[in-house]
Amino acid sequence: MPTDAALQTATNQLEQVRLEIGRIIVGQVEVVEGVLICMLAGGHVLLEGVPGLGKTTLLRTLGRVLNLKYSRIQFTPDLMPGDIVGSMMMEADERGMKSLRFQPGPIFSNLVLADEINRATPKTQSALLEAMQERTVTSGHTTHQLEAPFLVMATQNPIEMEGTYPLPEAQLDRFLMKILVEYPTRDELNRIVERTIVKEEASVTQMLARDEILELRRVCHQVMVAQHVQDYAIDLVMATQPNSDNAPDSTKKYIRYGSSPRGAQALVECGRVRALMRGRFHLSLDDVRQVAPAVLRHRVILNFDAHADGVGMEALLQGVIQSVAATSKAAGN
Repeated sequence: MPTDAALQTATNQLEQVRLEIGRIIVGQVEVVEGVLICMLAGGHVLLEGVPGLGKTTLLRTLGRVLNLKYSRIQFTPDLMPGDIVGSMMMEADERGMKSLRFQPGPIFSNLVLADEINRATPKTQSALLEAMQERTVTSGHTTHQLEAPFLVMATQNPIEMEGTYPLPEAQLDRFLMKILVEYPTRDELNRIVERTIVKEEASVTQMLARDEILELRRVCHQVMVAQHVQDYAIDLVMATQPNSDNAPDSTKKYIRYGSSPRGAQALVECGRVRALMRGRFHLSLDDVRQVAPAVLRHRVILNFDAHADGVGMEALLQGVIQSVAATSKAAGN
C-alpha cells in the first residue's frame, strides 16, 4: 500500500500539470482531465468537435509540459498506411551494395496526434490498430516496439460534416475514452480574444520527466477497488447490452450492440486515475459514474428506432446510469 507521502506527491504533480496546461488552453477543464486520465491509464483518447476548438494545441502543449516526443499526422483521403507506420527504404553503401532499411513513421512518438482521423479511408485508419493495441509496429518479419508512454489522441469532426468516413467499430473500441469538445463560454471566448489581441504567446514549463510519468502510472495501478465498486462498473456495462436480463427498457428498445468487456476495464482504470487526482487511494462509485459517459459513448451502437425517435446517445447513457444507480441503491450498495 503506497504511503500518504506518495499520494500527496502524485496528486500535487497532476495538479501542477493541469495548471501549466491551463496557461495555454482556456477552459476545457474536462477535456484536459480526460486526456491526462487516458495517458496515465495507458489508453488512447478520441476527441470529437468542430474545427478551431484547440484540440491540436492541447496535445502540443501536453508534449511540452511533459517533455515527450510529439508528432502530428494530418489525415486526408489520400493518406496511405505507410505514411503512418513507416516503410522499407532501399539504400546503397559505399560499395554500391543495396539493402532494405525500415524508415520509422510518425507513429514512433510518445504523443501522436491523429488529426481529423475520420477524413482518411478505413484502410488507412486501420493502420493504427496494431500500434494502439499492442504498442508495436510490424514491418515484414520484424516487429518494432513503441516507447512508453504512448498515447494516440485522435480528433474527428462530427460525422455529419462533409468528407468524413465513420470509424470502424474495432478501432473505436480501442479508444479508452471519447470526449466531446464543446464551444467555449462567453467569458472563455473573451479571454481567447484578449490573448489574440496581446499577441504574446504564453510559455510553459516542463513539469514532469518520462520516468516520473511512468511512476505515476504505477501509483495509479495501486488504487484500491472495492468489490461493490467493481460490481457497479460491471452492472453499468451489462445495462448497455440489450440481451442482458437486467438491462433497462430503453436499452432493449434503442441499443443494437452494447459495450464490450473493454468498457468495464476502462471504467475501472479511468476511475482509478480520477480518484488519484482527487487525492484518494480508493475508487468510489462517483468516480465510475463521472467517467462512464466518456468511456461508453463510443462503445454503444444505437439501432434504427433510436434514430427514428430522435433519441440521442447522451440522453440514453444518462438514463442507463440512473437506472443502474437506482438498482444499486435498492440493493444497498
